[in-house]
Amino acid sequence: MLLIGNGRLITRDPANPFAENGAVLVDGTEIRETGATNELRAEHPDARYIDAKGGLIMPGFINAHTHFYSTFSRGMPVPGESAQDFGQVLERLWWRLDKALTLEDTYYSALSALVDCIRCGTTTVIDHHASPGCISGSLSQIARAASTAGVRSCLCYEVSDRDGADAARAGIRENADFLRWARKEGGAMLSGKFGLHASFTLSDQTLEACAQEMAGQDAGWHVHVAEGPADQADALKRHGKRIVERFRGFGITGRQSIFVHCIHVDQAERAVLKETGTAVVHNPESNMGNAVGAADVTGMVREGQLLGLGTDGFVSDMVQSWRLGNALAKHANAHPNAGWAELPQMLFANNAEIAQRCFPVKLGRLAPGYAADVVVMDYTPPSPLDEANVNGHL
Repeated sequence: MLLIGNGRLITRDPANPFAENGAVLVDGTEIRETGATNELRAEHPDARYIDAKGGLIMPGFINAHTHFYSTFSRGMPVPGESAQDFGQVLERLWWRLDKALTLEDTYYSALSALVDCIRCGTTTVIDHHASPGCISGSLSQIARAASTAGVRSCLCYEVSDRDGADAARAGIRENADFLRWARKEGGAMLSGKFGLHASFTLSDQTLEACAQEMAGQDAGWHVHVAEGPADQADALKRHGKRIVERFRGFGITGRQSIFVHCIHVDQAERAVLKETGTAVVHNPESNMGNAVGAADVTGMVREGQLLGLGTDGFVSDMVQSWRLGNALAKHANAHPNAGWAELPQMLFANNAEIAQRCFPVKLGRLAPGYAADVVVMDYTPPSPLDEANVNGHL
């Protein structure tokens, strides 16, 4: 038994949202009780006690889309002329970096990113990996790093035709092999999805092969969708369909699937995403940095779309993603009130729902029966902090 107390308890549980001097009682890997620190210490004198020293006791953050393999891009000079559009960013940076990765690089890039996750209070991640030079066994290396770090992780390998047919087939095998392993051995800490890069690097033949491999499985897909306008233009030119329609034809939409970005989808595509229960993940810092546009966050939330929040590998700090997402929503809507409600809903409620589709545990709250993913953040508020304004402080 573990008792974490003497902090401002922020549970995200509507039945008991906040306590000025609260505590959470952990029994093994599950939360047993929350309440006032003095009461729980008196009731459970034998529990190991951690003093939060006035910090914020909260559920761990969930990152609904990231790329561990991007870690070693930090500070990296990109040779040649500067990229002028998103396609050139991919070609001149990311597709060079991922080709150079070894299995050892894959392990250490993941481990480094996971340390950052822990520092930032992120306890659950949904990762999307690429390493065309070392496909086989790459997800096992990431799983090894995740197990060492103790961070709950959902992994996939991005299948793509950009490196040739052999690499595409190897990517399919890596997803299939890891999914089989995760079902047997992953437990509540490791799971998998079937990864795809994006429509513009996937032929119909490759998508058909992926669909055949996934037949009868319910793991779901993890894929970039309409991140830049060129992706949508390519789908219309080569396939005569918009991306969401094309993917639905291969059975890629659905409740277990994650469609990342969805900046350049139209209203009909958004209706399909909602109808099929497909989750969408917004990555504001990445979208701003790559100058690909701003997703209609406020519109999708208003329509009832399950819209989560990620970092796309730019950082591991979900508070930073929230802060930038809040500012981007205001900028895109030209309204100072946009984002205040939507971003917290995405980060705390929707990310938890997306993650619960990946793992056999309840996540995102400090409440009895939920997984004991608990973080303590140092924070001394310069003004009063209470249940009503905690999001503004964060």
